Amino acid sequence: MTPNDASANSFQNDFKIALTHRKRVEADGVRIFYREAGDPDAPVVLLLHGFPASSFQYRELIPRLADHYRVIAPDLPGFGFTEVPADRGYVYTFDAIAKTIDAFTDALDLKQYALYVFDYGAPTGLRLAMAHPERVTAIVSQNGNAYEEGLGDAWAPIRRYWSDPSAENRDAIRKALTAEGMRREYSVGMPNSDAVAPESYTLDAALLARPGNVEIQLDLFKDYASNVALYPQFQAYMRKSQVPVLAVWGKNDIFFIPPGAEAYKRDVKDAKVVLIDGGHFLVESHTEEVGKLMLEFLAEKGI
Repeated sequence: MTPNDASANSFQNDFKIALTHRKRVEADGVRIFYREAGDPDAPVVLLLHGFPASSFQYRELIPRLADHYRVIAPDLPGFGFTEVPADRGYVYTFDAIAKTIDAFTDALDLKQYALYVFDYGAPTGLRLAMAHPERVTAIVSQNGNAYEEGLGDAWAPIRRYWSDPSAENRDAIRKALTAEGMRREYSVGMPNSDAVAPESYTLDAALLARPGNVEIQLDLFKDYASNVALYPQFQAYMRKSQVPVLAVWGKNDIFFIPPGAEAYKRDVKDAKVVLIDGGHFLVESHTEEVGKLMLEFLAEKGI
């Protein structure tokens, strides 16, 4: 081997980036699309996205974790590229989504995993944790709420819809489910307008525009009340299990506000809370910082 060959090999090793694979699997009568990277025998980190996103939001985070973990990020039913057959008669509730993702973990034979939960991923993941506490090694909550005090004033139109599910209140929410609404949702609270890659909200808007998808999202907004009703049970699970928790939060989030992050310390005595100058979609603007915090936290917990 010549010195130049050795230098080239060293360069390739230094800049080796884990390849993210795009896969599909049948679970609960649903064809689930998911992204996966890392050693199949490594400890699993399961990334659960929220509204209006998909596993695409983790495109930069996955390779930062995959040197140490088997990283798996599914698209929830109603989002991304997961396909729900029309004849499946799927009813879009958070109980149903959690049931499907539970079946997904069984289909992949995931015996244990650390959860990363964001937005809708929090009530989905916490349902999994309550059903299988022995499987969950840790929880990283990135603006993933489980406390009443974490609901910001931006929930006011949705709260009205919960108390009065009229066509008028449903249509008031519908008006925000546009391409401009998605751009605004991503940009609010961000340190600058260039912090968010435009393909993120553009993809979400395109998928939202598919026939029938807006109605799915409106159904889920209505059913989010079921998550609030479960908050005490989520909290009881955490108090009993003392599962390791890292709450890393965009402190400018208007949907899930910082008191929701601090509240984790009430139920998990060693919970770590980190507030970052970002918005709801923190991994869009602070991927490197979030990834570093996750790796340090999981290593500290022996995972």
